[in-house]
Amino acid sequence: MRRAIGRMAALGVLGATVKGITARRRALAAVAPALRHPLLYLPLNINNTFTLALIRRLPTPNGPSSPGIRVTEQTVPAEHASPAVNIQVYEHPQRTTPSGALLWIHGGGTVSGTAQQSHAWCSRVADELGALVISVDYRLAPENPYPAALDDCFHALRWLHDNAPDLGVDPTRIAIGGESAGGGLAAALTQRAHDTNVATCFQLLVYPMLDDRTVLQTPDHTRGVFAWTPTSNRFAWTAYLGHPPREHDNRPYIAAARRTDLTGLPPAWIGVGDLDLFHAENIDYAHRLREAGTPCELHTEPGMYHLADALLDRKAATMTTFRNTMLDALRTALNKP
Repeated sequence: MRRAIGRMAALGVLGATVKGITARRRALAAVAPALRHPLLYLPLNINNTFTLALIRRLPTPNGPSSPGIRVTEQTVPAEHASPAVNIQVYEHPQRTTPSGALLWIHGGGTVSGTAQQSHAWCSRVADELGALVISVDYRLAPENPYPAALDDCFHALRWLHDNAPDLGVDPTRIAIGGESAGGGLAAALTQRAHDTNVATCFQLLVYPMLDDRTVLQTPDHTRGVFAWTPTSNRFAWTAYLGHPPREHDNRPYIAAARRTDLTGLPPAWIGVGDLDLFHAENIDYAHRLREAGTPCELHTEPGMYHLADALLDRKAATMTTFRNTMLDALRTALNKP
């Protein structure tokens, strides 16, 4: 009897797995052919602390560094109630000073990831733009919920401003950028910097995680199938907020999209794929920035899912173009007099 039950359970699991793979195969039809990858057949969801622990144990996908770029690990000293913050600093040995600078914030849903995972991108910016790049290793949720990550990023930004002369940085040419959750933190950090008179010249928002209220909406089954799903989004926002998302949450800078007044913010670039779970919230934020008088370049990529550029940069032409467009927008912003 037990063997029969065991066989039936095994068949049930196998059937569910086959059904899931079949469903994902159908969903792949919407993905641009050049962006289809074997990893897309795996149902990757972060839905509890066990799966989160597994994700955190995976090797950091840091990618190759640009040759000759000097990379150092530094610690922004503790100040008042703020703890010390670890950062990665990227610099070309022949950087012309004073230069522009980019404060970069990594992705990972605010629950995973490290500054090192942006190694290839940060070293490329330092190499091709001659900018000083700082990548922030902020505290992660759920162990450190809001406002820990944002506080760490703000602490690093203030340090960059306060030490701009010693770092060879022009304080009027400091940009903030990030991808996914890092993009959401970058948008919120830009708002906080504006309100506290810390000058920033640009915000580079790569498929940013802007709005916790997306969790409350009925999922659009054409989006969020690959890489970052509604299930992962719900877990991550709950971890960051300290409670499940709800319609009203008046804590400052809790989610960039909740801010009603976007006037006075620096110019922005927002890039997102049309299969990304964050597509609608990104489009809406770009339109609201424009309505508030903030220049915002919006790049939407057909057939692109969340993180496709990180997976296929320099392998798929469209993803290489996506990254080059990011770089060009940042170059223009940092080179303005």
